[in-house]
Amino acid sequence: MKRIEFNIAEEKNLQEIFSIFSAAIEEMNKHNIQQWDELYPDKYILENDIKEKQLYIGTIDSEIVCVYVINSHCDEQYINGNWKYPNATYNVIHRMCVNPKFQNQGIGALTLNHIERSLKSAGVETIRLDAFSLNPFALKMYYKQGYIKVGETNWRKGKFYLMEKKL
Repeated sequence: MKRIEFNIAEEKNLQEIFSIFSAAIEEMNKHNIQQWDELYPDKYILENDIKEKQLYIGTIDSEIVCVYVINSHCDEQYINGNWKYPNATYNVIHRMCVNPKFQNQGIGALTLNHIERSLKSAGVETIRLDAFSLNPFALKMYYKQGYIKVGETNWRKGKFYLMEKKL
């Protein structure tokens, strides 16, 4: 596989990014994973992520293979986490999505490795995220990459696991 190039997304990428999320929602629905829909994540949320310079894309030959948001913002529900490193500096991964055309090729794991290396070199000590409890593909990947479940919370779509990894 060719090397993935990671960059901050630009406004010109919005439509392609939105199309990838739409295709991912369609793919998840085929597997009865009702995690995302037309309300979340919508184009406005993704556009705002781009404006805030928090949305990153991974490309191979200029085609977007993955998308993710990284920042230090967490939902108030993160208080439900029994965080193993409560005093550590952390960033949160949001809206990580592999383009369905590139799924099952290790792109998700390569993306997590990239995020972890980048954050560690920036002095961040831990990564936090939430994963839909009914998405076995995402859960398998996170557990395999060393993330541990530290709590649960419920949102509109159901139960999500709060997860953490020390860098």
